[in-house]
Amino acid sequence: MTTKKTLVLGASLKPIRYSYMAINRLVQKRQPVVAIGLRGGEVAGVTIDTGFPDYEDVDTVTLYLNAQNQKPYYEYLIQLQPKRIIFNPGTENPELYKLLKQANIEIDNACTLVLLSTNTY
Repeated sequence: MTTKKTLVLGASLKPIRYSYMAINRLVQKRQPVVAIGLRGGEVAGVTIDTGFPDYEDVDTVTLYLNAQNQKPYYEYLIQLQPKRIIFNPGTENPELYKLLKQANIEIDNACTLVLLSTNTY
């Protein structure tokens, strides 16, 4: 598996959250990870940042925010220029799809945890 720097957007410090599990699984698979959440902290050695950090070379963004909570990040996501954005179940957003298509960013309606467990990430 090639390494793909991944931004987990909607990261949580709560072990029951899928974003928490995704960070752990990405780290286990030796994928470089950065994370943004409402609260700062650390999961599996990954610092959870807040706000709009200036990350470079992000290949994939995996979303754990519902469509309404994604709105403040529209411009930020386009400016990051990732190759793809994974819309995990519950994060589908046709409004954002349209903007991403215009910016030539791939849209993937999938589950990050499933992609990782089937080695199709």
